[in-house]
Amino acid sequence: MLKKWMKITGTNNERGMTLLEIMVVLIILGGLATVLIGQVMGRLGSAKIKQAKILIGEYQKNLDMYYTDCGQYPSTEEGLKALVEAPASCSNWGPTPYVKKVNKDPWQNDLVYESNGTTFVLKSLGKDRREGGSGESQDISSEDL
Repeated sequence: MLKKWMKITGTNNERGMTLLEIMVVLIILGGLATVLIGQVMGRLGSAKIKQAKILIGEYQKNLDMYYTDCGQYPSTEEGLKALVEAPASCSNWGPTPYVKKVNKDPWQNDLVYESNGTTFVLKSLGKDRREGGSGESQDISSEDL
């Protein structure tokens, strides 16, 4: 009876995958995953740099509107918070905030703002959170845009 059942199902001639075949498939999948992850991470870094440039550009526009209303840029001490809440130094502020909140850069760091009232510099220190650097760690400044 068992021989008859084996002939009907065809299980006598079938064989599964060997351990060697499974290992080869896993090595190929691992290699593909490594290549794809490397490319995705590289693009993620350049996307964050572009995002930081866009963020600084938007703040430049808002700071220019502030300058038009107040006749000067916010001081270094007032910082970008002057775009959210009216500082004492500007009597013609608003009437609505220039931005809803002060955002961090793509690496979740505060933007660095320095001003003497007539000019300003706004920058992100990049991934390393320090002056200088290259690649994803380079400083992105409003002076360079």
